[in-house]
Amino acid sequence: MRLAIMQPYLLPYIGYFQLLHNVERFVLYDNIKYTKKGWINRNRMLVNGKAGTFTVPLKHDSDLLDIRERRLAEDFDRRKLLNQIHGAYAKAPQFAAVFALVECSILYGDDNLFAFLHHALVQACAYLGIRTPIVVSSRLAIDHGQRSEAKVLAICRHERATTYINPIGGTELYSASAFAQCGVELRFLRTRLPEYRQFGAPFVPNLSIMDVMMFNPVSVIDGWLASQYDLQCPARTAALASVEQ
Repeated sequence: MRLAIMQPYLLPYIGYFQLLHNVERFVLYDNIKYTKKGWINRNRMLVNGKAGTFTVPLKHDSDLLDIRERRLAEDFDRRKLLNQIHGAYAKAPQFAAVFALVECSILYGDDNLFAFLHHALVQACAYLGIRTPIVVSSRLAIDHGQRSEAKVLAICRHERATTYINPIGGTELYSASAFAQCGVELRFLRTRLPEYRQFGAPFVPNLSIMDVMMFNPVSVIDGWLASQYDLQCPARTAALASVEQ
């Protein structure tokens, strides 16, 4: 059984959805520490031909809280954010359908950060036809006091995973031998998203899945989810990294 484990992000990039598409079970962390300056509650969209950041502001609170313990800011102006997105993408070919999805996600009534992100992820998966079961990490019967690789391996054992797939950015985090000792094959996903037309301007990569959906029909995105990536073993990944340096 192929498994992936990720923390939630705000309408993440297409590689996140390629991961979801490629596994049989997806565990979503809710009981890990919220990290500042990451992509949990912010992302990038196309603004006048360039990458611009959009953010869901959070209530000021302790840096020690888990993601599921954080709250959206009381003064979060959801309509203002939607107006910014509307202004950026109103002329995109798939705007009507995608903006309805984005509006449903941004106007979601729960101010709990994890609930908000989980809802947006489920909505995007439904739009893209991804049916992979999403499991909330805190509901698993494991020792949640474990950290990093130990916790990932505990989840793999609990879910009876035979293959664990992680984004390519995590190559330094995990040991192939540690996974092999647990009977789990370790793989890394490197996305290969083709360029697509964005209002005729030079292509801006690495934006939110929202951008991909605004400019491309689901039938095209489905093909990218199924094929536009490489699955690499740790040895191959390390060799590539050495060559690139």
